[in-house]
Amino acid sequence: MFGIVALLLALSGILLYLGKLRSAAISAPQLLVNTSSDRLCPPAKVSVIIPAYNEADNIAACIMAVLESSDWSADWLKVWVVDDQSTDDTLAIAQNLQATLADPRLQVIAGKPRPADETWVGKNWACVQAVEQASGEFLLFLDADVRLKPGAISTALELVQRSQLDLFTCWLTLICGCWAEWLAQPLIAGILAAGLDFAQINDPQSETVFAVGPFMLFRRTAYEQIGGHRAVGDQVVEDVELARLIKQKGLTLHCGLGHELGTLRMYPTGAALWEGWTKNWYLGSQRNLGVTLQTALLVFWICTLPWLAAIGLLLKGSLAGFTPLDGIAIALAFASILLHYPIRCAIAQLSAIPPRYWWLTGLGGAFVTAIILGSIIKTKTGWGWTWRGRSLKGS
Repeated sequence: MFGIVALLLALSGILLYLGKLRSAAISAPQLLVNTSSDRLCPPAKVSVIIPAYNEADNIAACIMAVLESSDWSADWLKVWVVDDQSTDDTLAIAQNLQATLADPRLQVIAGKPRPADETWVGKNWACVQAVEQASGEFLLFLDADVRLKPGAISTALELVQRSQLDLFTCWLTLICGCWAEWLAQPLIAGILAAGLDFAQINDPQSETVFAVGPFMLFRRTAYEQIGGHRAVGDQVVEDVELARLIKQKGLTLHCGLGHELGTLRMYPTGAALWEGWTKNWYLGSQRNLGVTLQTALLVFWICTLPWLAAIGLLLKGSLAGFTPLDGIAIALAFASILLHYPIRCAIAQLSAIPPRYWWLTGLGGAFVTAIILGSIIKTKTGWGWTWRGRSLKGS
């Protein structure tokens, strides 16, 4: 009887979750590439800033995508690549590309060591160094795993100027390649989307904030008013903290979907995915232990429990025979499992990740649950709390 109650709760949770995802997909503002944006928006200098730490596999493709996304001259567009003391060939690759292209828009900076008497984590110190040299009226911060599409910069700039925004940030198309990505990324995107209220995020009167670090376009005056990355130098989840400062200063924040602006492949390996999400999940939950544990429980209950119940009941029935209650429980389990497909379809609208391998949702739920619990442990103890081997305890 307990199993039936648990499965009924799981089925109810799945239906509620599906409703929230569909509602989010309908309400999420989407920015479509406008091929006329170059003519619509007044000329403005844009500085694209790409902080890079051990990005040898990404940096060249990222730079080329930015340069090819716009035909603006160096008078209006500059791309600043900051190597953040990488231990791989990131700096050499960027410098070789700069020499080969001889494109005056591309500038490469060999980043300085972090100040020994200050606490700096993540990409904040690299961003500060680039801003000190950049002269753009607008600052577009990109991660090295972003690939912009043609028209992306002008389209985003046109929106910012037309709507008088101080910060525009968006979800790009998420790319999955390895099995770990297919297991975790759609579910994580779904969790974030279901918990977001875009209307509240974009309401200046609301304290709700969210930002997507891989793509953040600031009006420079607003960036300087909040103190920029220097003000959040000790923050691992610096994107959300920057958005929070924007709202606290009474400035305008806009967050939406920008699938047509570019693609993003965050973590190309299982190890990178584990390290990446465990480093910031608990922080992204504002270190709220209750909320974080509740999220882990709900993910396991909705995604994994139906599969475990179905497998367990079928094994039990094949060995000892089925009872009428077993039949009801199996029906509830399979009804829940079948609803995983429309859930993945709703997530696809928000993340652009196709519902491929939806039938692995049970395994993915267990993986994401482990990520959430691992993030709590790492953040609280500092054990293994790193990004690409670099400690996140500060320096």
